Amino acid sequence: MSSQEFINLLKKLSEAFGPSGFEDEARDLVIKELEPYVDDLMIDRWGNVIGIRYGRRKDLKAMVAAHIDEIGLLIDSIDKNGFLRFRAIGGWNEVTLVSQRVVIKTADGRKIKGVIGSRPPHVTPPGKEREAPELKDLFIDIGASSDEEVRKLGVRVGSVAVLDRDLEVLNEDVVTGKAFDDRVGVAVMLWAARQLRDSEVTVYFVATVQEEVGLRGAQIAADRVYPDFAIALDTTIAADVPGVNEREFVTRIGKGPAIKVMDGGRGNVFIAHPALTNFLVSVAEELKIPYQLEVLIGGTTDALGIAFRRDGIPATTISIPTRYVHSPVELLNINDALNAAKLLSESLSKANDRLIQSLREKTIKSKSA
Repeated sequence: MSSQEFINLLKKLSEAFGPSGFEDEARDLVIKELEPYVDDLMIDRWGNVIGIRYGRRKDLKAMVAAHIDEIGLLIDSIDKNGFLRFRAIGGWNEVTLVSQRVVIKTADGRKIKGVIGSRPPHVTPPGKEREAPELKDLFIDIGASSDEEVRKLGVRVGSVAVLDRDLEVLNEDVVTGKAFDDRVGVAVMLWAARQLRDSEVTVYFVATVQEEVGLRGAQIAADRVYPDFAIALDTTIAADVPGVNEREFVTRIGKGPAIKVMDGGRGNVFIAHPALTNFLVSVAEELKIPYQLEVLIGGTTDALGIAFRRDGIPATTISIPTRYVHSPVELLNINDALNAAKLLSESLSKANDRLIQSLREKTIKSKSA
């Protein structure tokens, strides 16, 4: 399986339409790609895709989670001149939205193109020309001249949009595009499912929904699957760019996937389960898979949504270093993703009863008969 095949898979996933809560198009792609490599396949009531690959032991369960939703925009009003106002679905930096093209999906599934506009600098009050606009000051222009014309095109309050951007190869294995967060994680999961030949544990491959608005799908799936351990797949910050101190890089592209140590430092701190961190590190070192250790201040992954369900689920994350996350020009090195898939598949193959027993609850003393 070549890197070009992986790029082709990532391209399909990246360009699919699928903001949080409206993941249908991305979900259909995942079902098609995952179905040949699992024994059972289902969609739960909120839209998570769950594929089960039975191992030699059905009582030993591993969960792999990668979210299929992307950040997007939701139309909340249409003015009389045909301009669309919107709210954010997920976390946007307004600077990245100015002058971008968008795709809006209508109620009947058609796609309408538009652009994000703002007040021209030529008619902006002196001194304000170079200030970043607020989200409330931006609007979408689809070339309509009235609210009636907008509605005839099939766009209404509640319609959703994503940025209009194709994946491009920049330099050999470096690619850029939208929604790598987290379509690259989904691609890694699908690639690992292809590579996984044999395992003692039964693996639940879960493509989760609504991660960008609160880790929703992962929580639902974790309650349902109730695995012995879980590995989330997601992007992480690669701030290895001019103007950033090396200590703040978090990760570098091209240096291997990142094994989570901690994240969410600005809010809910998530500390990855140390035994799983050590397990992933040992597999990487044994197989000479390049890796980085990740401490991220700000942001988190589905691992947090999974870890504290029921009576606790040991969880961690394998991350793919990505520059310019939550923008239309996310950028990564394909080799980091391929090595993430190798690390995942090999770790699932090596997971056994001994590992899982080390993660399970232990009774130290009991008077009960």
